[in-house]
Amino acid sequence: MEATNSLVSFSSIYKYSNSDVTELQDLIAVEEPLQIRLEFEHKGEWHKKDLLVTMRSPGNDFDLALGFLFAEGIVESDEDILLMRYCQKVKPEEKGNVLIIKFVEGHVIDLKKLGRNFYTNSSCGVCGKTAIEAVKCKNGALPLDEKWQISPETILAIPENLQSSQTAFKYTGGLHAAALYDKNGELVMLREDIGRHNALDKLIGASLKAKIDLGNEKIVLLSGRVSYEMAQKAINAGISVLLAFGPPTHLAVALAKEKRMTLVGFLKNESFNIYSAEERIKIVGKKIV
Repeated sequence: MEATNSLVSFSSIYKYSNSDVTELQDLIAVEEPLQIRLEFEHKGEWHKKDLLVTMRSPGNDFDLALGFLFAEGIVESDEDILLMRYCQKVKPEEKGNVLIIKFVEGHVIDLKKLGRNFYTNSSCGVCGKTAIEAVKCKNGALPLDEKWQISPETILAIPENLQSSQTAFKYTGGLHAAALYDKNGELVMLREDIGRHNALDKLIGASLKAKIDLGNEKIVLLSGRVSYEMAQKAINAGISVLLAFGPPTHLAVALAKEKRMTLVGFLKNESFNIYSAEERIKIVGKKIV
């Protein structure tokens, strides 16, 4: 997929509402990786360092980079930077997504800080990746089981189930949840955390400890939106059906389509949007191949 400078893109979806299904074009938020490379002088020699990859909405990348460097204590002002430019020697899909920052000669950098590799996403997290290639999901496509399809009634019953079970959220209003359900929509386990990525990691870890096969007729619900990294975590864990109260990003949708994960967003009491692998939901009625 080629890089884009737009904040939104169109995606073909199926919208279920009031027992009716409509195929339409929907606007989804664009998410692209931005890699930051540093060039700096140290002891009379010039060095290059891949600092981080951050998942962001395209646009205002120079502001993003400057703000990040200042917040991390790598620069004290914009005068510490000689130039910023996009790298031109990149793959077509990375054009506009690799930013080179050259510091002024004599600018002193704490090399210990640069020794800590940053991978940040569009909401939270540090995962230690420094190249766009390292962010890509290398897992194969998820299998489709023609014997298992989920009814819309099962999907619509799940939100109320989560809200009645998410105890800490009731008291704080500030926690994310990841919940595991069986094929009938019955809650198997729930994990909460202030970080939505952490909540999903906790759920996956607890499932592993309990010897639960997440790829065997299981449904996972997220309380927030679905970024590329969240979709990637789910696919790596073998989760074939991922529901969310919020919307997915365009990279999450593209990944879900590529890996045949059923992705449902904007889950409400009477409606939801299907972004990929609609074959696992009865209402669409497509033949599984």
